[in-house]
Amino acid sequence: MSEKHLNSSDSPIPPEKPVQAENPWLNLIFNIALPVLILNKGGEHVGSFYALLLAIFFPLAYGLWDLYRSHKINWISVLGLLNVLFTGGLALSGKTGLWFAGKEAAFPLLIGIFVWFSSYTPKPALSYFILNPQAFNIDKMNQQLNSAEKKDAFDQLVRKSTQFLSLSFAVSAALNFVLAARIFSPIDLNLSAESQSQILNEQIAQMTQMSFVVILVPSLVILLGIILHFSSRFKKITGHPLEDYFKN
Repeated sequence: MSEKHLNSSDSPIPPEKPVQAENPWLNLIFNIALPVLILNKGGEHVGSFYALLLAIFFPLAYGLWDLYRSHKINWISVLGLLNVLFTGGLALSGKTGLWFAGKEAAFPLLIGIFVWFSSYTPKPALSYFILNPQAFNIDKMNQQLNSAEKKDAFDQLVRKSTQFLSLSFAVSAALNFVLAARIFSPIDLNLSAESQSQILNEQIAQMTQMSFVVILVPSLVILLGIILHFSSRFKKITGHPLEDYFKN
């Protein structure tokens, strides 16, 4: 039976305008390193309240700049921005303990839900990791996905792999809740407001440091397994290994 060929307008992987690559070091510095450093040390110099406000400013400013730079909504950046705002809001309102544990579990869970539902859209979340036009020759890849059968198999592979990716965030949510429940211990209300604020800032800094690892490690392990599975299935669909499409 002859294969039904696709028109050029039906390319399974739509080309994208090149976007200036984000500097991962700036991302880590503004969203992780600076807030942790300020929460740990800033209270000694400017007071706990102003240290918290200053720690919120850096990821907030970076998130807005990233949205302005990319000229489109990046939902992961939006979730990260909301995470910072909720942390600051809970701290400024005097909430402690399980309030923070619930917040720390909620955000990776929300990301996982977003990733899951993205698998039913034309642009599943996994495509941002594996089908990045800055890393792969998309035109060459589309030349191999030149029939309806291959396109359907490819679409199913991307969708299923994206759903597997969402499970890593569910695992991170559970681990984050357990970790936060241990870190955000009750604060003695007999202490001065300044002392309570300083202890809470230190708890937030410790949680920021440790939750980054808790989220990153299982996500990377699962992502590696997904990439290996994706590469194996992709070779069966196209007859060529995925590394053949890397840009030089």
